[in-house]
Formats: sequence, structure tokens, C-alpha cells
Amino acid sequence: MPAIVSAQQAARRPTLAITTGEPAGIGPEISIKAAWALRAEIRAVLIGDAAYLAMIADTLDPAISLVALSLRAVRSGGLPDFPPDRLVVIDCPLEAHVVPGHLDPKNGRSLLQTLDIAIEGAQSGWFDAIVTAPLQKSTINDAGIGDVKFTGHTEYLAQQTHTPQVVMMLVGGTAPHLRVALATTHLALKQVPAAITFDALSRTLEIIHADLHSKFGLAQPRILVTGLNPHAGESGYLGREEIDVIAPAILAAQAKGMHVSGPYPADTVFQPKYLQDADCVLAMYHDQGLPVLKFASFGQGVNITLGLPLIRTSVDHGTALDLAALGVGHADCGSMIAAIQAAAQMAAQMALGTDASST
Repeated sequence: MPAIVSAQQAARRPTLAITTGEPAGIGPEISIKAAWALRAEIRAVLIGDAAYLAMIADTLDPAISLVALSLRAVRSGGLPDFPPDRLVVIDCPLEAHVVPGHLDPKNGRSLLQTLDIAIEGAQSGWFDAIVTAPLQKSTINDAGIGDVKFTGHTEYLAQQTHTPQVVMMLVGGTAPHLRVALATTHLALKQVPAAITFDALSRTLEIIHADLHSKFGLAQPRILVTGLNPHAGESGYLGREEIDVIAPAILAAQAKGMHVSGPYPADTVFQPKYLQDADCVLAMYHDQGLPVLKFASFGQGVNITLGLPLIRTSVDHGTALDLAALGVGHADCGSMIAAIQAAAQMAAQMALGTDASST
């Protein structure tokens, strides 16, 4: 059920772009469900095939009201004002009929267009933030678009906004929320040590510190850093990355006034006695940090991209093609609701910072 808000709060509803993801997966369903549930708190603008979304909405609940707009209309006149009982869709037509659970590369170009529209809108001031439903990388890659392999939302957003480095952070669990950022993301394990350099790690810490301050309102973020090797290298007996790279980067961050400590053994740092004094844990690689977070909050977690010149959140799961194949009505939108709420909160925090800096 949507939260009850005052008229003053409703007037300040942030406008969020929600890309509806892989049409053969659960993205369209969870986008509509979550946006409708939170319609009193946000102004939701879905980006996807308007006719397909209308069909899903009608199957879910005939009371759900969608208003379709063409991209040309938005570009010429901006987004119209609309009340909480309407969801707006910027129409991004698909090229092929959708069979739930079955991918079709003919729709790859349309999927990429939804991201381009969201980025354009965030940069043009139409949207306060972007929330992305999951997509299937192979749909875009198999479509043969361009010369560069599509590796994911995070990398594409960085490329299109000309951001040299971004950081993936997942948030989940009960309050106080657990935040886990990653020094490296989708790399083969054998490639991880070479990717952890002093410069890259230093920049990662700067990005985490800056975004936790500006987008989360933390005056002095406290960051715990894991080691790479078991037992954080055990004084060099199990590897020297902690001595040669990680510890020097931590000391450099401390010299800049950042509240950073470590390196800690990854198998012991995720304990209450450490986490109670931390705002974020920086893990060295994907499967070092995320299993802990997903155990604590899978289906309710939020994926946040730090370092971008815009706010972007997403769900903590994939397209769930097998679930989509069962038909509309089976998907849990909990993670999408959490992602939308996180984006709204970050947008509000950014607005506070902008207001404060202008006074």
C-alpha cells in the first residue's frame, strides 16, 4: 500500500525515470507494481513499450492508469504535471512480439534506447533520478549494436556520462542498513589482483566518501576496507597486496581527512562489533562482499552506482526469465520498491545540499 503523505509532501514528489528492463523477464511487472504502490510518494515515469506495459498493468489491476507520451512530445514540451493516480510512460516501442521467458535480440535496440532516454532526461532535468529494472546483456549484445560489447548498466551509464570510474555499492538488511561497495566488479577471479592498484583503490575510496556525504547526508562517512587475501594476507605470508597496495591507499585516504580503516580479514569484518562503527564496507571483489549482503537482504536489497553525475539505483536480482514464463502476477517487487525509495531519498538529500549551497 502507498504511504500516507501530506499535501506539502505530495507537492514535492521527486520525478523518477524507471527503465522497465528486459521485456521477457519480470522487469515490466515489478516496475509497474512498485511505481503504482509508491505513486503518492513519487512521480513515476516508466520507459518502455507503452502498449506492452498497458497490457501487463491491466492484467495486474485494471485500476492502474498509464498515460503514454512520445519522446518527441517530451523533448518539445517537457514532462506534463500529472496527479498521483497516473503513471506516465515514455513510449519506446519494441521491434518483436514478447514471449515471456524467451529472449529476442530484435528487442535489443529498444532496450538500449530506454537507457539513453533515461540518461538524457536526467541530464536535461526531467528526472531527479534513474531506477533500472534488470535486463539481459545477451539481448543487447546479440542484437549487434555498435562495436563495443555491452557489459551492464553500470558500465554503460559511466560510458554515456563520460565518467572515468564508478563504484558499485549494494545496500540491504534491516536498519542500520548494511552497505557493501566493491573495488572490482564483474571480473574473473584471476584478474582481480592486477586490477587492484593504488590509484584505482584511492579513487574508489574518494568516490565512496564523496557520495556517502552528498547523496546520503553523512558528514564523515566511516569506511572499513577488507583485505584481498585470506586473513588479510597474514603479514605477507598469504600475499603482499595488503602491504604493497591496500594499506598505502588507506593511509593516503586518512591523510586527506577520510575516516577509513583496515585492511580487515573479509571473513571477520562482517560482525556487529565492526559494522556498528561503519557506514560502508569496501570489499575487494564481487563474491567477497555480496554473498554476505544478499544473505541478509536478497529480494529487498538495492544496487547503487556511485560516482555518476546522476542518481541511479537498481534491484539486487536478475531478469528471472523462468518466473516470467509462468505469467503475470508471480514476481515480488520488494527490491524494486526499495530501489525507488532509495532513489527518492537520495534525490531529496541532493536537493537539500543544493538548497543549502545556494543560501
